[in-house]
Amino acid sequence: MLTGSESAELVVLSLLSEGASYGYQLTKDAAARSEGHLRLTPGVLYPLLRQLENEGLITSSWDAVRAEDADDAGEGRKRKWYRLSPKGKRRLGQRVEAYESLRRVIDAFVGVRPREEGTR
Repeated sequence: MLTGSESAELVVLSLLSEGASYGYQLTKDAAARSEGHLRLTPGVLYPLLRQLENEGLITSSWDAVRAEDADDAGEGRKRKWYRLSPKGKRRLGQRVEAYESLRRVIDAFVGVRPREEGTR
């Protein structure tokens, strides 16, 4: 079974399996894909990213981001990019299996018609 934190982990690892991303983009992608139903707030996302990095499930690197109209002299601000590690790919597979197992259990109940009175 998946807990709430495992569900958030599944979402983030899934997004990163498609390619490197940074925090704000992850929040936008999660919201867009869920049609606004899933919001990865900074208070949830950044501690999760730190935890995933500490566990070796993702790696990160900093990159300078410059505005198009910036002069060549300035470095610009930094953006931290996250990537899925091989260990993270394995964890993602485990989380997908756990989700599919939970879905099978829920599917056993969804769509079940109530029994008619007097029958058992």
